[in-house]
Amino acid sequence: MNTLFSQPTALRSKRLARRLVAPLACAALALAGVTAFAQDDASADASAQQSNAAAPSGNAAAEVSKLSVDQQVRWLQRAQKSGSLVKMDDAQLTALFQTLDPLVVPTVIKLSPSGYPSYEFMLSRWERLNGKWPGKPAHMLVKLEHDPLRIYAKWLPDGEHSGEEVIYDASKKPDEMYGHLGGLLGVMPMWTALDGTLARSQSNHKITDLGTEFIVSQFMTDAKKYVEVGAPYKPEVEVKTINGVRVVALTYVSPSGKPQFYAKKQTLGLDLRHPYFRTVEAYGDDGQMFEKIVIDSITPKSFDADAFDPKNPEYKF
Repeated sequence: MNTLFSQPTALRSKRLARRLVAPLACAALALAGVTAFAQDDASADASAQQSNAAAPSGNAAAEVSKLSVDQQVRWLQRAQKSGSLVKMDDAQLTALFQTLDPLVVPTVIKLSPSGYPSYEFMLSRWERLNGKWPGKPAHMLVKLEHDPLRIYAKWLPDGEHSGEEVIYDASKKPDEMYGHLGGLLGVMPMWTALDGTLARSQSNHKITDLGTEFIVSQFMTDAKKYVEVGAPYKPEVEVKTINGVRVVALTYVSPSGKPQFYAKKQTLGLDLRHPYFRTVEAYGDDGQMFEKIVIDSITPKSFDADAFDPKNPEYKF
């Protein structure tokens, strides 16, 4: 097993930076990962071929502990794609992710798509606003499409801010969104800045932060900061079922907290089938949770143009 994080800080930081941060290193590893998925490498050693070809065994942790970091990356990619992780019990998953080198999860995340070209998802979100934790989460239906980025979001009746709707279309007004508040003010739609009054009334985030991509981006940003300060990057591991979503929960405690890092402590729930996160629990320097996100469901989907048109008769603009 790779012992990178047991080595002196300076050497550890240098090696981690070279593997995780340097663009050329990431590109080389990405090419290696794509090649490994596309065909068998005739020049690979016997153990690498066996680990890439075989399905994970009942003693996955012992199997993975014998592999190099690159081999562990390919092993985890295949285990997610094949559905093998889903079949493991909580103890097996915990042992497996405790065995993985700390570089493996960020590398798998870095090499993989962080979402879909277009998809619909259901989101439950709790946020501490003005020092207050909500009694219930905002429950949202979101349609999202890339190139250009377009978003439609609706706050559902069973959650906070019920009745609100917003639409964002980067091809039309990249710095603004169109939306309305819920309740009686729902008849007054307006254009507003992405971080304006309407946005800040119900979230600390912009509407463009919705989706799996933002969570992945924030994770990778913090990963680089750990490298820069030479901090250990080995997470605590447990398996959780949050709002019916079973994930491998990886808890990272940052050395200095906010504002240098996104949170003092953050638990990210890795999806068992896909290389992105389904849940987030973030804690401030005071130990209080300031954000919790659960992506309840994700469905790849293509949309017609009216999905991002305020004139769509299904919407209440």
